[in-house]
Amino acid sequence: MKIVHFSDPHAGGPAEDLLAYIDKRWVGVFNYNFRRKFRHDMTKLENAVRYILDTKPDVAVCTGDLTSTGQPGEFELVRPILRPLRDSSIPLIYLPGNHDCYVKRPKCVKAVNEMVEYLTRGDYRFGDLPVVREYAGVEFLLLNCSRPSNLLCSWGFVDPRDAEYIVRECGAPRKGPRILVSHYPMIEHHPILRVRHRLFGQQRLLELLRSHQLDLSLCGHVHKPYLEVDDSGRGECCAGSVTRNGSMVEIDYSESENRFLYRTIAL
Repeated sequence: MKIVHFSDPHAGGPAEDLLAYIDKRWVGVFNYNFRRKFRHDMTKLENAVRYILDTKPDVAVCTGDLTSTGQPGEFELVRPILRPLRDSSIPLIYLPGNHDCYVKRPKCVKAVNEMVEYLTRGDYRFGDLPVVREYAGVEFLLLNCSRPSNLLCSWGFVDPRDAEYIVRECGAPRKGPRILVSHYPMIEHHPILRVRHRLFGQQRLLELLRSHQLDLSLCGHVHKPYLEVDDSGRGECCAGSVTRNGSMVEIDYSESENRFLYRTIAL
């Protein structure tokens, strides 16, 4: 089976209402206007969509941060780019990132909820997570770790009830490989240095990953792509930022060899 994995486009724009200047959005708007818009090229996301449509993988996976501050207008910037993929027959998994869930303002919450339903063609809602989906004999365990956090941090959190759900699913008889999909990396080698960007509460999921009850973790959040896998390709794959690096990851699972193979796609 073939998976194409991309992440973190970070579409951005101006503050869309006055309240944006008194909540966390002003941080994201400032960051976008003085840094991100010079580093992130949205034409790379267009190229990614064209590649996916041409190659027709078994599933496409987006691990979040479509936006910079989760404002409705930012989601509308990426909607027409992703529409051809959404309107195709290729299954699309989308897990929102912390920037998609930036603040608790009702219109921003509504925007991310609508985008989840739109991109998944109503297959699941944001509030349904965690859920399990199966494509081509591979189980995908979809986990939300993204919630609004404080002004200076981009923390993620694994809810204990969600962790218990994943543990129960991994205790069931296997149908094939199991892939955890989330915005945040499960593996963190520098918890002190990266304290502002950390995920909390993932210990039980890490144990499942290390014992191969979970075969693979697909994530974004960290903009530089990396692979931390063993000889069988099991471990963690971070796609990085599709618009900053101009790349995404193509993953092939070989049933005969029982291993995952990876290829970086330059866009």
